[in-house]
Amino acid sequence: MKKFAFIAVLGALAACTPEAETPTESAVEDTAAVMTAADGGAPYGNFRITESDGKVSMEDVREDGTWTSTDADGAVTTGTWEQKSPSLYCTTKDEEGAKQVCHEESIDENGVWTSKNPDKGTVVTVERVEA
Repeated sequence: MKKFAFIAVLGALAACTPEAETPTESAVEDTAAVMTAADGGAPYGNFRITESDGKVSMEDVREDGTWTSTDADGAVTTGTWEQKSPSLYCTTKDEEGAKQVCHEESIDENGVWTSKNPDKGTVVTVERVEA
């Protein structure tokens, strides 16, 4: 009889315990919003990208996961992005058969933000700019 009473108490407690909540879409979005870029800021915004040869392009990285890059000659490239960690920024160009490329990002001891393309080995300087 004692076993039955114990099992009944456990059953009652289990019935009172709230069910584990499944993450909602907004909770997932809130988690994504917490992710930061290498500089500690939001992973989206406007950025000046300077290549090692001095060529400059402007990137508009949007909160909706899309980006647009415009070079000095006015050529436009578009795609999607994902900030996997503060040091790993991944992009996929809007081209047939394009694959995701994850750039290794860091801030050096002088506060300079760099981004390395692992496929090409090229390193660019990133600067956050106001819109």
